[in-house]
Amino acid sequence: MTILENPILLPFLRLLVSIFIGKDNLKLYDTLDWQQASDRFIPNDYQYPEYYSSKNFHGIKGGYLNAIAPVTYDAVAQFAAPPNETKLRQQAIATIQGKPQHILDLGCGTGSSTLMLKQTFPQAEVIGLDLSPYMLTMAKYKGKQANLNITWQQGLAEATNFTDEKFDLISIAFLFHETPVQISQAILQECQRLLKPGGQIIILDGNQLRLRHTNWLIKLFREPYSQVYAAESVDVWLKSAGFDKTQTKYVGWISQLSTGFKPII
Repeated sequence: MTILENPILLPFLRLLVSIFIGKDNLKLYDTLDWQQASDRFIPNDYQYPEYYSSKNFHGIKGGYLNAIAPVTYDAVAQFAAPPNETKLRQQAIATIQGKPQHILDLGCGTGSSTLMLKQTFPQAEVIGLDLSPYMLTMAKYKGKQANLNITWQQGLAEATNFTDEKFDLISIAFLFHETPVQISQAILQECQRLLKPGGQIIILDGNQLRLRHTNWLIKLFREPYSQVYAAESVDVWLKSAGFDKTQTKYVGWISQLSTGFKPII
């Protein structure tokens, strides 16, 4: 008999889980038909890229293609981005120049940054794109709870179906440490295509310099690509992708914030 099958221990285990992820999330996990909800975003026979489908992000079997991922993600993010993950996202949004009218949040996950972007720029069209239909299901739920009109779309960040120069702003939060280097660089090339001249990109992610010396942290959070991410430089990637006025600064304890602009020709 496993701990999950033990009728005496199971209530205590569920109590611990509810404290960790929140009672509302636990109730949502128990009551929602996740397969049916995710099918609204994507058909069952969709072919995910190998770099995504073969990895158990955060030690979860199937990674983000598992219904447990969206209900635990926000809690994990609080621990992974100290001292205050919400304030880090707010700091990123505070670097935005002007009043963008068309905003794309790439790799939006459960929509934490997406919701903040819409709240900051209520008149803007805001789109959250993610590869996982399960994460998008949670994002849509959170957006509905906040009464925000946001478009949620499934797709590859490195190969979207949006038209050229559609967006004034692209936000990317905690995505690059979870993708292979070549995919991260391809995403930046896609951002160049999607941004209008003068458009801005903001990238919030792990502090590459600090992560190089804290391999134990990478192992703790079971991140398959963080070690190769840490050895690189987002600022160099931005410049190589043709962005202007690039800069990276350290925020929080183990995070960094990078910004850049598409040149006006």
